Amino acid sequence: MEGFRFEKLDIWKKAIEVGDKLYDVSEIANDKKLYRFAEQLRAASLSISNNIAEGSGSVSNKEFASFLNIARRSVFECANILYVFQRRELLTESQRLSLYHDLIDLSRSIYYFRQTLL
Repeated sequence: MEGFRFEKLDIWKKAIEVGDKLYDVSEIANDKKLYRFAEQLRAASLSISNNIAEGSGSVSNKEFASFLNIARRSVFECANILYVFQRRELLTESQRLSLYHDLIDLSRSIYYFRQTLL
């Protein structure tokens, strides 16, 4: 079976890995009954891999690049949410920084991959 194009992309694989970590963090908020916080982080993190996957099915590189831009903006949203989690004492600074570095790496990877399409 050939599979889907996105399954071969390193940026999608990274997005799935980071998404798993962010989902775990959302469970911390969920356990404290901060359901809206948890849901916002889950949605933003899922948006990253979803947009990479959806964009990979585009008929043009320009369209795919647009989806990658949305995915990258979702990375920024996750970074912001992690700051809020730290300020609300749901995460320690070291926990946030570890995830923050993963998000920076993912953002760069998406950016550089996007440049190859333009």
